[in-house]
Amino acid sequence: MRLRAWTVLPIIGAFAACDGGDEAAREASPRIETERLSSIVRELASDQYEGRAPGTPGGRKTVEYLVRQFSELGLEPGGIDGGWTHDVPLIHTLFRGPANLRFVVDGEPQPLEQKLDIEASTVRAVDSIAIDAPVVFVGFGAYAPERDWDDYGDVDLEGKVALYLVNDPDFAAEPGEPVAGRFGGRRMTYYGRWAYKFEEAARRGAAAALVIHETEAAGYGWNVASSSPGENYAVASASAGKPPVMLQGWLHGEAAAALMGSAGYDLEELRIAARSPDFQAFELGSARFAADISVSVEHFESSNVLAILPGKEHPDELLMVAAHWDAYGVGEPDEQGRTVRPGANDDALGIAGVLEIARVLKSGPPLQRSVIFAAWTAEESGLLGSDAYARDPIYPLEKTAANLSLDILNTAGPARDVVLVGEGQSELEDDLARAAAAQGRSVTPESLPENGLFYRADHFPMARGGVPVLLIMQIAGAADLVEGGRQAGEQWIADYIGNCYHQTCDAWDPDWDLRGAAQDIELIRTIIEELGNSRRWPQWKAGSEFKAIREQSAGARTEE
Repeated sequence: MRLRAWTVLPIIGAFAACDGGDEAAREASPRIETERLSSIVRELASDQYEGRAPGTPGGRKTVEYLVRQFSELGLEPGGIDGGWTHDVPLIHTLFRGPANLRFVVDGEPQPLEQKLDIEASTVRAVDSIAIDAPVVFVGFGAYAPERDWDDYGDVDLEGKVALYLVNDPDFAAEPGEPVAGRFGGRRMTYYGRWAYKFEEAARRGAAAALVIHETEAAGYGWNVASSSPGENYAVASASAGKPPVMLQGWLHGEAAAALMGSAGYDLEELRIAARSPDFQAFELGSARFAADISVSVEHFESSNVLAILPGKEHPDELLMVAAHWDAYGVGEPDEQGRTVRPGANDDALGIAGVLEIARVLKSGPPLQRSVIFAAWTAEESGLLGSDAYARDPIYPLEKTAANLSLDILNTAGPARDVVLVGEGQSELEDDLARAAAAQGRSVTPESLPENGLFYRADHFPMARGGVPVLLIMQIAGAADLVEGGRQAGEQWIADYIGNCYHQTCDAWDPDWDLRGAAQDIELIRTIIEELGNSRRWPQWKAGSEFKAIREQSAGARTEE
């Protein structure tokens, strides 16, 4: 039997180790309340918020709601100029009319149809795109000196079109190959993400960048990769360095194979060759890529919402708890005629967790360090709100001890474990293990590390800025549920991802059992309290892509 509204979290007390006075104090302290979590989600996922899309009336209503909630909790404004918000100027680009896209090999055109052969878009505020340039095959496109790896060699990408393989050089490596284990094996590194490949192409002056789609290596099918052809979002702010590539996107595997064949190459042979440390990028003979496209550009503004709980002794040392407030807005009617995609679990429940942690910490004794509570905009558009903050932070990243994020939580009841996303990255994983053990729970690594979930949520821009991060995301692996075990956890993920993820049925449900969500939120609260009353600065672990970035600012931090 499933109960409807658990008011408190009895499972924590049942699992927690009894430790005399410590346990008594723990039981007397405020707790994460599942009834409050449910109430917040019910509000944010209601039709009046219209799916919480940035730049819409529903998005603005969401910001107003969050400001009101933080204010009523007695927190201080944490935004710009003493306000509650950090404004994020955005652009929305959309191809107008048919996009004329094609490869040309030895003078013979190979037309490319959007959604069928290619998914292309732009994040540049331009009214037209005109490209006619050589195609350069760059393999996996990794430039990783710490791994003694450089796919680019002496190739000049300026004004050319870079064609990439998805994932890392060792994703499909056989045992004994020189590359095997060089990039973590099946676990994706940042070099495997399409976002890195586009960024590296831009740094090298490429006009366009295309990633060859493979379902297993990408972690999702072509239907996902091609879901928004010709449409994109970006932060509308001047940035240092070279601008993004003019055109970016995915190339269907069959279209890539046809291109390679007409240019005299075999795609499967090139995949193997690109796994060699000796591989270097090269132009595909006479192959060129051409594009003639009209673009419409919409400028609009959205906002991150930030609140602060000042520390009593070291207020300039910061911890951050975060989730994203946006969802997918209004779309096509489903079979029941529903058009609002309410994002109840993704990520209204995460926002509810942030608000509950804020309430509990505010009602307790002050911490030594300050805590920032962040509600990000435009996560679903490409982590844009958190990225805008990380590139121009209100509070110094070098004095931010940790970022802890909530994005999609368990609604199927208490679990014997918590799923870890991005194993081997930072010492926060050790904090998570200790906090879970105090609840009588264990830590289970994510089940599909090759999908790169660590790089696909709002904590990632903070990581890229050097801040150690921890993400709770239930879809990273099946929980070992108290009722039904791992099999029930797998079924929960299958039902959610298969039916409701980003769809109209990601809606508030009075029958949710939020004790499992509250368990995980309590873990974050515990870690924040422990770090907030210490001078400890969690470190990146050896081998992390972000360790060197953090070490550059070591002099700004004092540890006692």
